[in-house]
Amino acid sequence: MSLLEIQNASMQFGGLKCVTDLSFDLAHDELVGLIGPNGAGKTTVFNMVTGVYPPTAGRVTFDGVNVSGQRPYRITGRGIARTFQNIRLFGSLSVFDNVRTACNMHLKHGISHAVFRGRGYHDEEEQIRAHVLELLEIFGLIEYRDRPGKSLPYGDQRRLEIVRALATKPKLLLLDEPAAGMNPSEKVNLMNLIRFTKEKFGLSILLVEHDMKVVMGICERIIVLEYGRKIAEGAPADIRTNPAVIAAYLGKEGG
Repeated sequence: MSLLEIQNASMQFGGLKCVTDLSFDLAHDELVGLIGPNGAGKTTVFNMVTGVYPPTAGRVTFDGVNVSGQRPYRITGRGIARTFQNIRLFGSLSVFDNVRTACNMHLKHGISHAVFRGRGYHDEEEQIRAHVLELLEIFGLIEYRDRPGKSLPYGDQRRLEIVRALATKPKLLLLDEPAAGMNPSEKVNLMNLIRFTKEKFGLSILLVEHDMKVVMGICERIIVLEYGRKIAEGAPADIRTNPAVIAAYLGKEGG
């Protein structure tokens, strides 16, 4: 069974069709790239998968369950986490608290426990604290734990956003242009980080990215969109020489 299945999904806003009759799947432990020119519908696909927009047609199935139209927090609870094209950290919160907020997704104790602060509450808080510190240690952010999130260098802010997503304990991680704004050395570090994250946590990853060196360098399979439609799908070597892909990016037919 595929982990994620998008079946004949469409997304329409009035007369504007952003995604049309899109179908693809993602296997367990697979790293797939979703690419296309600006306006191809890539982020809209992410928004359909994560419940921001319910598809106007078709369905999204995750881990055998139809999640089309479910609220974003419920979809996150099922095991889908994402980062954003524009970094969305809580700027005034510390690095530790940015990650800590994501742990609320799986709290076992409710408001009454927080008010009376019994043993169960303190035990769970200690488990969360240990989990956050472990993630920060793994990703080399432990020294920044008490600094405001927005005070970190750009590459470390990207890293922190990924750590915060991992704190929700996902099965599928969606990365929306993580290399945006990075210099060449930061991009190399990012590629290593994505590979490490996939292997360390046993995740499936769906990556939207414009930098073709990043996409071709780490993705096992690539899906190409143009005007909301899938025009190609295959291994990086096949996509690199696909005439339809070359035409979409360069405006001419590949020869």
